[in-house]
Amino acid sequence: MTITGGCLCQAVRYRISADAIDAGYCHCRLCQRSAGAPVVAWATFPRAAFEYTRGAPGIYASSEQGQREHCTECGTQLVFRHGLEPETLDVTLASLDDRTTIQPQYHIWVASKVDWLQITDNLPQYQDAGPDHPNAR
Repeated sequence: MTITGGCLCQAVRYRISADAIDAGYCHCRLCQRSAGAPVVAWATFPRAAFEYTRGAPGIYASSEQGQREHCTECGTQLVFRHGLEPETLDVTLASLDDRTTIQPQYHIWVASKVDWLQITDNLPQYQDAGPDHPNAR
């Protein structure tokens, strides 16, 4: 499988040559602040399967262990890399060219969810990173 995506202005493009490991909605405060939104949907992929095909992202250390990558022209957040998870990275689902290929499977960091957002789906909800995600985004 080949998955492609990029930023709003198309200055930064990427390709992923693997299926997603999983995908979910993150409600943590860091994601909220970095995106200016109440929630961010991410998919996790093997790092070795990911490559930038156009442009170079800006890199921001959003925590001691976390790195966020974004377009320096339009600001689109594209990738999150966690230092304690060297084999994987997370890609924003909304930056995929075909946003229908991967569906979120859970909600994490629901303890940080904004009060005015109602979760009405039947997906599992975890107060923290969940059983398969021991580290914060």
